[in-house]
Amino acid sequence: MSADRYGNAVTGADAEALTGIDNFVHGFLSYQTKAANILAAAQAAPGCCLAQVYAGMLWMFLEAPEAPAHAEAFIARAEALSSGATAREAALARLTRLWAQGNIPAFLEQAEALARAHPRDLALIKLLQYHHFNRGDAPGMLRAGLIALPSAEAEPYVHGMIAFGYEQCHLLDHAEASARRAMQIEPTDPWAHHALAHVMLTQGRVDEGIAFLEGVAPSWAGLNSFMHSHNWWHLALFYLSRGRHDAVREAYDRHVWGIEKGYSQDQVGAASLLARMELAGVDVGGRWADVADHIAARGADTVQPFLTMQYLYALARAGRDQADALMAAVRSRAAAGGHDAGVWAEVALPACEGLLAHARGDAETCVARLGQALPRMAETGGSHAQRDLFEQIHLDALMRTGRLAQAQQALELRRTFDPDGVPVNTMLADVYRRVGLTPLAEAAETRRRYG
Repeated sequence: MSADRYGNAVTGADAEALTGIDNFVHGFLSYQTKAANILAAAQAAPGCCLAQVYAGMLWMFLEAPEAPAHAEAFIARAEALSSGATAREAALARLTRLWAQGNIPAFLEQAEALARAHPRDLALIKLLQYHHFNRGDAPGMLRAGLIALPSAEAEPYVHGMIAFGYEQCHLLDHAEASARRAMQIEPTDPWAHHALAHVMLTQGRVDEGIAFLEGVAPSWAGLNSFMHSHNWWHLALFYLSRGRHDAVREAYDRHVWGIEKGYSQDQVGAASLLARMELAGVDVGGRWADVADHIAARGADTVQPFLTMQYLYALARAGRDQADALMAAVRSRAAAGGHDAGVWAEVALPACEGLLAHARGDAETCVARLGQALPRMAETGGSHAQRDLFEQIHLDALMRTGRLAQAQQALELRRTFDPDGVPVNTMLADVYRRVGLTPLAEAAETRRRYG
């Protein structure tokens, strides 16, 4: 019996299969494209249970309605091999089946127990954190990462996972310490870069964030499309704060959109950045059309509410009729029941109705329906920074409907974490002039920091 790079036992693997397994595990943790090598390795080693498990998992990361069908052959093969595999491998096969079935509550319960029994199974811990993230469970994310300690204290990528869990729990000092610990072990850890970008964004450390991310950006070359584009997305947010419109457009065109246009995360990253650019007064030209073309090819995709909301906005913003079909699918999903019925019916549905209304110029409906969903938006998944898009769209609708008192409150709260940002102070200046508080408008204009 052999073992993977972290000492976990592997059955039925020759040297080639073991290399494929290690490529998947390390590639998954480090966001390297070599993770996809597991597909060829699984085909070449039909008797290796773990290779089949990981190939099935890779397909599930497609985050699309057709993902379970693509994963099925690998999952079935892993299940057939389970009787001759280790208990851990057999349990991983069961977990992959639960994931494909959409039984995420059972997945989470069983995955956490398995991770505690095997705290050096870092791929499992990363996967556990991923599913907690998709449900908006920040404490669960942190708890998952901490399972790896102390067993994997010295391993790269553990502390990056922990850092993101701390950040999502608003424990920013802990998050920064963990991110910097990760970079001490592996300076190129992109997930640690990502966690530290979150901290700096939340604390309004805009110039520091730009300098930091620009400094480590060369190390993102060659990463998978999500990690490359998403870290550049974070850098673009800092550029937006400083009113650097040309830099934002360049980041979008060169790094955020165009690597894997068919992938879910690349699509929502592009849609989210385009929306933020427009809300900040950036001319995006005809960029919506290409994003909408690729999202339209997904059909009525309701795999994850956080993704679906952004698909819908992009389709509607581009004037595509497919937005109505997707809205109908959301209504059907909200009425379908299941463990996540409450999230779809009580959060995603009103949010989608509000987002669709905003994209079509109906600010009143946006205020009402999106406003209803905002207090529970975390339940749809995504990070604080990602979900801030919905707050910004709602704020724009408040401004458009003349709800200036509400807008003033929201903007001053935003200024606590972006004190000299160009968009927030530009909007504040507008609000204060419209309500007759000219000195405050002038102060807001003075605070704006370009560059």
